[in-house]
Amino acid sequence: MLGVKEDDDEIEAATTSYTPLPNIKVFIADQNASGAEAVVAELNKSGQGMAQSGQLDVRDWNQQAKVFGQAIHALGGRIDYVYSIAGINERRWIDNNPSAEGFQAPDLSVLDVDVTGLMYTVSLAVQQFRRQDKDSNGFRGKIGCVASVCGFYCCPTLPIYTAAKHAVVGFVRSYGKWLPEEGITFNAVCPNVVRTNISTPAFYDSLEKVNLLTPLESVPDAFEKLLGANKDSGECYETGPNYHKGQGVLQTRGPPFVDDESAKVFDMLYARGKPLHLPK
Repeated sequence: MLGVKEDDDEIEAATTSYTPLPNIKVFIADQNASGAEAVVAELNKSGQGMAQSGQLDVRDWNQQAKVFGQAIHALGGRIDYVYSIAGINERRWIDNNPSAEGFQAPDLSVLDVDVTGLMYTVSLAVQQFRRQDKDSNGFRGKIGCVASVCGFYCCPTLPIYTAAKHAVVGFVRSYGKWLPEEGITFNAVCPNVVRTNISTPAFYDSLEKVNLLTPLESVPDAFEKLLGANKDSGECYETGPNYHKGQGVLQTRGPPFVDDESAKVFDMLYARGKPLHLPK
């Protein structure tokens, strides 16, 4: 979880150069406390104290709510941007052991982190943004999340991770089209494989050797386009191995309706679901 408070568009320069600037404050929450503290120390080298951190397990609602409250306090009562970045890769979800007796519960920890944890963060952000006035660009706040190209395409040997990222893409494309009604935007960046801690160095090396690794900087570059006055919401942006070869950030859209009748059904579904999002 990453929370940011800014004045006007200075956040754009900070995101691009990673240089601390006045009036920008950052709160980083991660299960790896030492890792978050290291990032904070780097950001605070200027002596401005722009960054703080907290520790949490994104699967735990109570922890998320507690740390989010700490972030609100640290940022002076207002948060302009919230980013949900936590994620884990495929696990062995059920053992392949035909000789076993009985039935084993599946390991759904990937869904717990990549879907439920993300939805907890989005829920906290939306509730906070609803309490805030609109900024000079007309927004109460903006939400970004990291999904994956596995939210668009399917990998047969990564079924739970693929299901999780399809869930995130569906969440963004649906809820992200409602939230502008409340002065909030919600978008996702969906990179192909980038070098992080989610997989092994050997796997990343094998991709890099054949020029199939996606540049890590493509992710913050994509988020940068959504800052400030940008009104996009409910969109998913893809980055891939050809990012630096002229491809850049791609706005990957969902499939069209098969016919006009299907589109009309969804207009009626929209009207039916709308009361669920209005103030009581």
